[in-house]
Amino acid sequence: MQEYLLFFTLNPTSVTKGDNAIVKQVYSDVFQFRGSHYDFGYQQGIWLKDSPILPNRNKQWSGRRNRHFIIDYNEIRTIFMKFSPGIWDEIHGLADALGLPIEEAVQNFGGYYLEFGKSGCSIYTNPNILVRNYDSDPVAYEGRYMLYQPTDEGYATVGPSMQITGRTDGMNEHGLAMGYNFINRIGSGTGFLCNMIGRMILENSRTIEEAIELLRNIPHRRAFSYVLLDATGRSVVVEASARDVKVREGNISTNHFHRLTEENRYRMDDSINRYQTMENALPDEVYNSYQLLNNTNEQVFSYKYGAWAGTIHTAAYVPEKKQAWLSHGADRLPILFDFESWIKGENTKVKKIKGYLDSPHPFVNMEYH
Repeated sequence: MQEYLLFFTLNPTSVTKGDNAIVKQVYSDVFQFRGSHYDFGYQQGIWLKDSPILPNRNKQWSGRRNRHFIIDYNEIRTIFMKFSPGIWDEIHGLADALGLPIEEAVQNFGGYYLEFGKSGCSIYTNPNILVRNYDSDPVAYEGRYMLYQPTDEGYATVGPSMQITGRTDGMNEHGLAMGYNFINRIGSGTGFLCNMIGRMILENSRTIEEAIELLRNIPHRRAFSYVLLDATGRSVVVEASARDVKVREGNISTNHFHRLTEENRYRMDDSINRYQTMENALPDEVYNSYQLLNNTNEQVFSYKYGAWAGTIHTAAYVPEKKQAWLSHGADRLPILFDFESWIKGENTKVKKIKGYLDSPHPFVNMEYH
């Protein structure tokens, strides 16, 4: 199995640039697991006991729970049992390992209500690759890269986690790749957040049509675009809100809808500029597509960390080869994971994915704060 750890080494872990911006060394921890969803949840709970993630999250969520955690436990259980009962078992495993009441575990890991600030994000696809910049703030980034192969139900998946059980983007064993873009928080409904919906897509959909069917039926909390690429090279953008779901054939998505335009924010200049930059480039070679989003000179990578819109990672998925790429920071070579070999039982030797961001803040997995 070929994997390349391609990152630059700098000392110390924080340096000051000439313009007085702080450059912070960051990293994601790589976790891999094969087994039932309950056992996966239990093992994650064990990992989390030795991590600053949950204490940091509890501090960040302090004072917000009463406003954001008003949920109907039985309603959520019914929806999970309909769409993804395995993830419900995973939440039970987390609860048992962490000694939490199941209601509190659902609040923390159910992906049903609480989220952080608005985010940016850019996605570009061609028949060979899906490339995605995840734009947010480092203070809300978990720094967990997950490879999971269930033995009870669902498909094997690879991708970064969000709120432990969710995914920011990813690919499954059938070569279906997914990423999403924030559109608007106005007019929210009662439903799942993007990260849990993304996880459900990857675990339960073999094809784009199956993913579209799930997106049409699952309740949506916020307005998001979901970009899908499959092993045939087809790409679609699913525009979803609490009120409607529309599908368009397309290979570029930023932070505005093209069909559900009534859901858009008032100010879309930055989103439109990034969209047009990618539309004018349209690379078809795999690495050039990655560089379009990661190379500073291309003007898609964002440094707006204080506005919850700075690029935290550039992820890429190559369905034909079952490859997954990830990097933290601009102008960097990605670490490549041979997901095809991993599915067949060959463990990855990669423990951390290192990088540098022009922000003073670490990820929540790195230190107590």
